[in-house]
Amino acid sequence: MLKTFAALGLSSTLMFSSAAALAQQKWDMPTGYPTSNFHTANIQLFAKDVEKATGGKLVLTIHDGGALFKANEIKRAVQGGQAQIGEIIISGYSNENPVFGVDSIPFLATSYAESEKLWKATKAATEAHLAKQGLKVLYAVPWPPQGIFSTKPINSAADLKGAKWRAYNPNTSRIAQLVGAQPVTVQAAELTQALATGTVNTFMTSGATGYDSKVWEQVKYYYDVSAWLPKNLVIVSKKAFDGLDKPTQDALLKAAAEAESRGNKISQEKNTWYLEQLAKNGMKIEKGSPQLKADLKKVGEQMIADWVKQAGPDGQAMLDAYRK
Repeated sequence: MLKTFAALGLSSTLMFSSAAALAQQKWDMPTGYPTSNFHTANIQLFAKDVEKATGGKLVLTIHDGGALFKANEIKRAVQGGQAQIGEIIISGYSNENPVFGVDSIPFLATSYAESEKLWKATKAATEAHLAKQGLKVLYAVPWPPQGIFSTKPINSAADLKGAKWRAYNPNTSRIAQLVGAQPVTVQAAELTQALATGTVNTFMTSGATGYDSKVWEQVKYYYDVSAWLPKNLVIVSKKAFDGLDKPTQDALLKAAAEAESRGNKISQEKNTWYLEQLAKNGMKIEKGSPQLKADLKKVGEQMIADWVKQAGPDGQAMLDAYRK
């Protein structure tokens, strides 16, 4: 009899453990940025909020610095089910659809307020296109404004001719072509090595990436031209999201909304701090000469016109909505 009760007890324990295991879901969440980056720090807080809000039913395991997948591999990994959730820079996929690259058109949206307005004008279209690929947007956070890093002084666009220009999306490649530079595709995690080996010597990015990569070891000039504010999106597989129960879905969406608000605030606060750190480490920080700004404005006007042609009537409608 005792053996029977013991067997029943063991059976119940195993059933309970099995049910608990089925109830809990563990998701892999790759990102291409290092632990020190503010986007990654925000994601870590997001993961903690999700685990707490779901009572441990949903646990996100963060793989930063491109450890699980390189930055440009993450979207495909989430689409293919190799990871359930991940962080991407949406403009990196503008070759798939021009809508994905609207936030990295030079001098279209150059402040946080303009960046937010642009996102509101293009969010629905972005989400619709990603939904067709089985992806759902959880939240978006902008990088600080993009400036130009260079190993030598730049007074005009002519000084960029022949430069080895780091590109991280089609638009940055296009800028290189328009100013006569040589575009070289380099992801953020590989920037330090690319600079050390001379693979690149000039690039446009935020003070955040400059700080993370310690670019002052090879680069001495930064031109704070505030060209655009590209966004990172945290995306989730629609299949994985639909597999969650309603309370867990709601908790995930609530944590995502909080992460978006927090991330926007941190991005703005850190922008000044990043530039201060670059200066402290010996870099020369300038706003850029009138000639350089005029030259870059022409590049921006050309790229806006190019984008409208690519995006068609829908793109023009989004641009009109943004400019209202």
